[in-house]
Amino acid sequence: MTRIDRIFTDRIDDRESKTVCAIGLDVGGTKIAGGLVARATGEVLLRRVIPTAPERGGQAVLDDCLALAGGLLADGAAQGYAVQGIGVGVAELVDLDGNVTSAHTIDWRGVPVQAAFARLAPALVESDARAPALAEGMYGAGRPYRIFCYVTVGTGISSCLVQDGRPYAGARGNALVLATMPLSTICTVCGAELHPVLEEFASGPALVARYNRQGGQAVERGEAVLAAAAGDAVAVEIVGSAGDALGSSVAFLVNVLDPEAMIVGGGLGMAGGLYWERFVASTRQHIYAENSRGLPILHASLGVDAGLVGAAAAIFQRIETI
Repeated sequence: MTRIDRIFTDRIDDRESKTVCAIGLDVGGTKIAGGLVARATGEVLLRRVIPTAPERGGQAVLDDCLALAGGLLADGAAQGYAVQGIGVGVAELVDLDGNVTSAHTIDWRGVPVQAAFARLAPALVESDARAPALAEGMYGAGRPYRIFCYVTVGTGISSCLVQDGRPYAGARGNALVLATMPLSTICTVCGAELHPVLEEFASGPALVARYNRQGGQAVERGEAVLAAAAGDAVAVEIVGSAGDALGSSVAFLVNVLDPEAMIVGGGLGMAGGLYWERFVASTRQHIYAENSRGLPILHASLGVDAGLVGAAAAIFQRIETI
């Protein structure tokens, strides 16, 4: 048994006669959402949201996260809750030991983040792709399925396979990259060498960039482009083509992994409308096996709370395995 497992074991006895919960933090590029999450139901008992401002540097963001977690610990104690630990989901690559191994948004690479939180309570750091997938498996739309894929579509696009309630992390924690690698190819018409990247075409910031280059009044959020698709021909083309491209990539996951269902979250993934319709149609069109084309393609049921619920759920799952 590892040291961290012994710490978790010491907390198990706290479950007697109290509401058992854990702190979940969802650390993204725009905001940090934190909350106390009930183990029995996944309900967010208390919620706090603060801006991230990652341009200040990784240490400033970490200090804010620690202060947020400390405040939630105090709130939990005041309410008489048994707080089992702190789960932290971060928008970066995270290895199997909870080390942040990339610095695309939050510069925590090489920083002992998990150890910093462990000074407050037992702590786990997880990727923000796997955390909501775990939440949907424990409390949400993934509960009926033994094998499903979770895809999140928002500021970025990522994926996670969940099997028997466990998100698959891979050998190094990197089994989540769906949309950031280029698909290098040669145009069969003009011979140009192309390097399209899905995330630069179909994510929220990509919709904004494409629309602002081609549209009229500038917008700041992908949701505004989706709304404009109700009557703006430029927006219709951009949103529809983005949905088509996303569907082609998600169908690739279906063809390789053969899940029972696809569950889609994130701001754009939950939006519905033309983007969703074209995405679903494209996914089914590009699935190779006839008996896979009808698989359920579902919205995530936990909405914007999936990340923080999943971060807390990582604590619950660790306790269950001890």
